[in-house]
Amino acid sequence: MIKYLIQKEFLQIRRNAFLPRLIVAFPIVIMCVMPWVMQMEVKNIVVDVVDIDRSVESQRLVGQIAASNYFIFGGQKSTYAEAMKDIEKGRADVILEIRDGKYFIAANAVNGTKGSMGSAYLSQIVGNTAANSSLFTPHSSLTLYNKGQNYKLFMIPALFAIVMMLMTGFLPTLNIVGEKEAGTIEQINVTPVSKWAFILAKLIPYWLIALFVITVCLLLAWLVYGLTPAGPVWLIYVLAMLLALFFSSFGLIVSNYSDTMQQAMFVMWFFIVCLMLLSGLFTPTRSMPDWAYLTTYINPMHYFIEAIRTVFIRGGGIQHIAHQIIALLAIGSFMAVWAVQSYQKNS
Repeated sequence: MIKYLIQKEFLQIRRNAFLPRLIVAFPIVIMCVMPWVMQMEVKNIVVDVVDIDRSVESQRLVGQIAASNYFIFGGQKSTYAEAMKDIEKGRADVILEIRDGKYFIAANAVNGTKGSMGSAYLSQIVGNTAANSSLFTPHSSLTLYNKGQNYKLFMIPALFAIVMMLMTGFLPTLNIVGEKEAGTIEQINVTPVSKWAFILAKLIPYWLIALFVITVCLLLAWLVYGLTPAGPVWLIYVLAMLLALFFSSFGLIVSNYSDTMQQAMFVMWFFIVCLMLLSGLFTPTRSMPDWAYLTTYINPMHYFIEAIRTVFIRGGGIQHIAHQIIALLAIGSFMAVWAVQSYQKNS
């Protein structure tokens, strides 16, 4: 019986003019576009320099700022007040004043990220210049794992989560609600098909779609960016399937309680945005307040992102992500049982 129900689901997907194109195009667009724009590196910071000393060292520092890939040299100003006018009019982001061998940095923090990162980059250049002039003792640092500090390597595993979330979360939701609106689900409700068989028939096609999508993402990461997982590839598939179990079950739960497609879309979007922003996808979870950090214990996106970055970047094995796997399995299983129990079948 379940074999024919799954066949019906694939026939519905294939006959849909939009879904097959979406399943293929969505991971390609996400993987080829988003790594270039979703990055925390701050560039094109406009710097005005007020060089009162006009010494050899200060001019060398100005040259290093102008040559940096992170800064746009806004020119040398004669006074600090003149440079402040550029800040107030939005023509500059940071001011560097050099006076009596001392460096003073002022940053426009209307955009807090740009202001703090810009002043940090500039402080590093100033520190390196001072170190080269023997004013400070040189020091060394060791970068582990992502030695090139490539932000794409950090973001690409997290993008897998976004693709999985939208492909295996929204599609099952809209599938059932669409059948409700069309009235075709009533034909299933009067058949002897059990609730478990019906729910599995709805979930299995999207689990297979998840395998296809994650394969496309891995291939694009290799072909476009030259990035391959440092750890076992099969672990990435295990994590993807566990996340697909959660989101597909969650999507069915939302559809069971929704009567219209608009209602289901709003509910799904509300929860997905919360899960995504509280997962550590963009910012470290430890930076959140304590009460917000507590939500990570029940957030499957947090476990998935933490685990896939461990495998993809650090080369961790199953012993390093056992905690995340158990948590994903527990949350996914709970949601699957809830999806079956919440489905109202008229026998």
